[in-house]
Amino acid sequence: MAITQNTSAFWRETWSLAMQALRANKMRATLTMLGVIIGSGSIVLVVTVALGGQRYVLSQIEGIGANLVSARVVSSGDAGSLTINDQITPADLDAVKQGLPQLVSEAAGTNMIPMTVVVNAQERLVNLVGVTEGFNRIRNLAILRGRYFDSDDMESRSKVCLLTEDLARRMFPFDDPQGRAIRVGELQFTVIGVFNERVATFGQTEIKKESLIVPFSLLKYYTGTQYFRTLYVLAGHSEDIPVVTREVSEILQGRHRGSAQYRVENSTGILETARQIAFALMVVLILIALIALVISGVGIMNIMLVTVTERTREIGILKAIGATQDAIRYQFLMEAMAISGTGALAGIAIGVAIPALLNFLIGFFPEAAGITVPVSWLSVVLAFVVSCSTGLIFGYLPANRAARLEPTESLRHE
Repeated sequence: MAITQNTSAFWRETWSLAMQALRANKMRATLTMLGVIIGSGSIVLVVTVALGGQRYVLSQIEGIGANLVSARVVSSGDAGSLTINDQITPADLDAVKQGLPQLVSEAAGTNMIPMTVVVNAQERLVNLVGVTEGFNRIRNLAILRGRYFDSDDMESRSKVCLLTEDLARRMFPFDDPQGRAIRVGELQFTVIGVFNERVATFGQTEIKKESLIVPFSLLKYYTGTQYFRTLYVLAGHSEDIPVVTREVSEILQGRHRGSAQYRVENSTGILETARQIAFALMVVLILIALIALVISGVGIMNIMLVTVTERTREIGILKAIGATQDAIRYQFLMEAMAISGTGALAGIAIGVAIPALLNFLIGFFPEAAGITVPVSWLSVVLAFVVSCSTGLIFGYLPANRAARLEPTESLRHE
């Protein structure tokens, strides 16, 4: 019990002496602490930015369709030019649905032709996209006004269309386009809705800024187009993507000439690449933040070395009255730890407060609903541990130098 009490008293007294020394040089301690504050805050913010960027990029890619498989014909092989028999048809779409009922949650086909519309007495080139009924769910369309095609529109070849928001704004800048008739080339349609894709698709879609979509049955009737340019298949689960990709390829190859080649691909490669890039970026940024901490550690070491020189006589007095080398060493280490630990807490508080403030401000913008700036508690722990370790490592040399000073020489020091 006596040993425990003596040990406790030793640590209390050592801590008290360390705090007294820091209070005696508040400005110096604060300036030394500034580097640790910047370094630890940078670690939290760097990880926050990296995680936020990774989450945003992955959400954009997943918005395209993380479980999406697409197929299109690319070549006839050595058999000459492509023929109608090589193209992907509605019969292929039905074959995929019937052949993979447990793996496929939705499938759709599209075709696109360039057309012109008259806007403000000027012709503009737009994309006329024929789609099947499940296209809106596969491409994650946001219907801003009106409605999407229903089964009756598809079956009866209704002369209806939906406009992208950009095209609707350009054609009807001051009016609601719903119910309005528009002429596209030689065709006339009634607008039943306005839509947008919910996320950026990085060019992986038929939908451009100025496009309109119509029932594929209508496009087929007017143009004689009997096939799809692209077949989309939505896997029920992410783990089914490789199987669905392979099965769709086999179905298409089995239903067409053996020489025809089809590109069947999915977005898992893009997702994995995005994750790797985000992780590599986060590592690089953390290393940059660690450099700031190393610089602050060097600053702590330099200041502590100066302090040892200034307090040489004080150290000699402490040793003369019985202070051991360990006591002197621990006192200076505690000073370094106090500087780095307090700086780490202040930096972490700043690093956490900035994302919290951004999340609060985002709440005032309805269009940003669902967007958050994440704070990783792992980054908080990392920043604190690394900052304190910096103080301990760079504070050891000055502390050891102070502990090894000779009492007699120290007392003679002016």
